[in-house]
Amino acid sequence: MGYRNTTECLNALEARGELVRIDKAVDARIEIGAIQRRVFQAGGPALLFNNVRGCRFPMAANIYGTRERMHFIFRDTVKMVERLMKLKLSPMEALKRPWKYFGAPKTAFHTMPKKVSDGPVMKNETKISRLPQLVSWPMDGGGYVTLPQVYTEDPFNPGVSGSNMGMYRVQLSGNDYVVDEEVGLHYQIHRGIGHHHARAIKKGEPLKVNVFVGGPPAMTMAAVMPLPEGLAELFFAGAMAGHRIPMVQRESGLPIPAQADFCICGTLSAHEKPEGPFGDHLGYYSLAHDFPVLKVDHVYHRDDAIWPFTTVGRPPQEDTMFGEFIHELTADLVPSVFSGVHEVHAVDAAGVHPLLLAVGSERYVPYAKDRQPQELLTNAMGLLGNTQTSLSKYVFIAAKEDMGAASCHDIPGFFKHMLERADLTRDLHFITRTTIDTLDYSGISLNQGSKLIFAAAGSVKRELGTSVPTGLKLPRGFRDARVFAPGILVVKGNKHRMKRDQQDAALERLGVTLETVKGLEKFPMIVVADDARFTARDWDNFLWVTFTRSDPATDMYGVGAFSNAKHWGAKTSVIIDARLKTYHAPPLEPDPEVEKQVDALGAKGGPLHGII
Repeated sequence: MGYRNTTECLNALEARGELVRIDKAVDARIEIGAIQRRVFQAGGPALLFNNVRGCRFPMAANIYGTRERMHFIFRDTVKMVERLMKLKLSPMEALKRPWKYFGAPKTAFHTMPKKVSDGPVMKNETKISRLPQLVSWPMDGGGYVTLPQVYTEDPFNPGVSGSNMGMYRVQLSGNDYVVDEEVGLHYQIHRGIGHHHARAIKKGEPLKVNVFVGGPPAMTMAAVMPLPEGLAELFFAGAMAGHRIPMVQRESGLPIPAQADFCICGTLSAHEKPEGPFGDHLGYYSLAHDFPVLKVDHVYHRDDAIWPFTTVGRPPQEDTMFGEFIHELTADLVPSVFSGVHEVHAVDAAGVHPLLLAVGSERYVPYAKDRQPQELLTNAMGLLGNTQTSLSKYVFIAAKEDMGAASCHDIPGFFKHMLERADLTRDLHFITRTTIDTLDYSGISLNQGSKLIFAAAGSVKRELGTSVPTGLKLPRGFRDARVFAPGILVVKGNKHRMKRDQQDAALERLGVTLETVKGLEKFPMIVVADDARFTARDWDNFLWVTFTRSDPATDMYGVGAFSNAKHWGAKTSVIIDARLKTYHAPPLEPDPEVEKQVDALGAKGGPLHGII
């Protein structure tokens, strides 16, 4: 059976030697987050901080910090959940191999929450100011909940079946929030809570919201699971937990998980206040913007409450493990959700939403002498029109018929495949002035920017270069050209000085100058960056810089660029301006003094010696 609360889970990890208790006094501001990130990067254990300055509650981190630990926590249920997902894909599978699904009815029973009249979480009440005030990065606007389970129900269809539970960040302190009475609730576009909030506004009443922290690990997993709209995350939590989730049903208000460590109960109106800044998973700060205010009514906690947390930043981080685990659970479902799509890869190193790699079918004209993207474009539009893939900014999609045994999870191989086959005069398709990820500051305004479908099909069209073309001379303002990968050049450019929604004439001149360079046809992709050496150091750097710092429509130029009947293309190479822009949010930088404190914990005699 799955773990029923945080303490059970941590005790099991400790018995396996995968938890370290830290009794030394630590600060929830900056220090504790820096420790968590360093231990995660080292592949280290879960952490339990028993002595948090100014706070009575212990804090736990890195619980989900390795793939092996994730599988251990959900070892009793993950296989059956995977089988049930495959059963959705192929209903006949149960008839062919019934022995594999003997536990399915029991798992289905566990999806239904169990109503109870009381539970450990209801034993005590406290105030927001007495909760752990985690501040992960130096410029963060206040204390945050970083592993919240934010629960709402449809105002017109109350009950679990119409509920949503998501992981939306919650700001506990700072800015203009009234102490102990208000907290900030930042939810991005295309999130289930948004539908509930809109319906509450339509009904003319505030939206009831409960924020759970801790409890069964399956609840945390369910909150990040990208389930189809209309399928309650609470049902999935029961399946992953291996037991019915006991929910305290009060006379008024939303249900509360009996085994949660904490629960913040409140209401959400249309009233907004500035929320942020906050160091986020793209590797930059998301700046202060107006978001809804949650009016706090109650804060409950159990006797032995522990505050689970994580910190987010430039990938990979602990939330990377959630993404990998979700992919394992859902990979076989991709063709059933996206017709014609065989495989997708939301690239973590690029911040997830900025770059999506995909493999689709190209069957529209099977008798053609050479394939060209046709069905692939339909596939890509499907990806941009459904679920979380709709937030993707760059979609690179290749034809399965050309791929053989290759996979879009082999990033170097996939880029090589794409760049060898793409027709740059034909295969670039832009969608301009559309919605993009709230956390992506590369667009023309908050939530607004462009998208690019980059499709490739058919035979190899070019040999890719592996050395800088002889005689390459860059115009003034550009230097340090270096080959990053076959067919990809990285060039250093001067500091960006343009305003939002403006293209840079210097990049256009670069494209014109390069038209006469012999051998450049072997480099269909050129990236201009602030630091060519850093960008070309490895794939993680290249992906992060290139795709988090560029908006396709604003920041793409070309060698031999042209526009015809509103279609843009390039005869030789595309140029991506991946410099930090004047309007971008600042990248996350650690505090050097705090890093020295963390070093001391890893020194001989310290609690993290041999770990970091």
